[in-house]
Amino acid sequence: MIPVRALALTLAVLAALAGCGKPGSPPVKGPQPEDLPVYQVDSAFRLPDSPTWEKAKRRGHLVVGAKEDQPYMGEKDPASGRYSGFDIEIAKMMSASLGFDPKTIEFKTIASANRETALQNGQIDYYVGTYTINDNRKKQVGFAGPYFMAGQSLLVRKDEKDIKGPEDLAGKKVCSAAGSTPYQRLQKEFPKAVLVAYDTYSVCVDNLLTYQVDAVSTDDSILLGYAAKVPEELKVVGEPFSEEPYGIGVPRSDNALRFALDDALEAQEKNGNWKKAYEATLGLSGEPAPTPPAIDRYPAS
Repeated sequence: MIPVRALALTLAVLAALAGCGKPGSPPVKGPQPEDLPVYQVDSAFRLPDSPTWEKAKRRGHLVVGAKEDQPYMGEKDPASGRYSGFDIEIAKMMSASLGFDPKTIEFKTIASANRETALQNGQIDYYVGTYTINDNRKKQVGFAGPYFMAGQSLLVRKDEKDIKGPEDLAGKKVCSAAGSTPYQRLQKEFPKAVLVAYDTYSVCVDNLLTYQVDAVSTDDSILLGYAAKVPEELKVVGEPFSEEPYGIGVPRSDNALRFALDDALEAQEKNGNWKKAYEATLGLSGEPAPTPPAIDRYPAS
C-alpha cells in the first residue's frame, strides 16, 4: 500500500510535470521570466561565410531544435507552447549574439534519434538539447561548446541518509530508463544494485516519491530538473560518475557558424549571462552553478 503522504507528493509532482492548472492544484514551478537574463542583440553582426546564417537572415529568424520533456533544461508548456529551461536560454543567448532577437526564435521539438538528420537536411539551424559531444557524432554534425559538463548521477528523496554516491547502491533499488546508457553503466559498474527499468524517467521519479525505489540515475542535468520541481522532496547526491559534454549541434560543413557560436558562448559566460540563466533554471534545484567547461575549438574538417 502506498503511504498517503507519498501519494499526495506524487500527485503534486505529476501535476507540476504536466503543467496542470486545475483549481486547487499546486502552482506550477518553473523559470520565472523576471529572473532570466535579457540578452543584448548584436544588430551589427554579420556572418557571410555561413550558409546557415545567410539562410536565417533571409528568413528573418532562427529555427532551433530542442527537447520539450526535460524539466528545467528543455520543456514545452502544453498550454502556451512556450519553451523554457537552461538549454532554451543557451539557444536564446546564441540567437542574440548572432544578431537575431531571441523572441523571434522558432523552436522545433526534435527527438534524439532525429538530431543529425534534422541538421543535415536543413530542418533546423542549430540544436540545443542535452546533446553530448562525441567523436562518432562529429562525423555527422559539428559541435560548438561544450557549454555544460553533465555526468551520470543519482536522484534521491530529501530524507535519504544512506545513499551519498554510487558506492552506496549495493542492495538498493535504482531506477533508470530501459536500454539507456545510464542503465547499462549501472549494470556493468555497480552489479550489486537492484535495477528497475521503465520507459521514461518521469515514471522513475514517480516511483521514487512513492518509496518504491531508492534512487533514480541518469544525467545530472535531467535529475537537477526534477529536483528543481520539488526541491523540498528531492535532491541530487554525490559526484557525477561519467562525463557528458553538452554541445550545440550545427551542420557539419558550417565551420563559420560553429566558430561564431564558440565565440558567443565564451562572451556570454564572461558577461555573467550563462550563470544567471543557470540560476534561474537548474539552479532552482539548490545546486550552485558549476564552472563552465572549456570550449573545444577543434579544427575545421
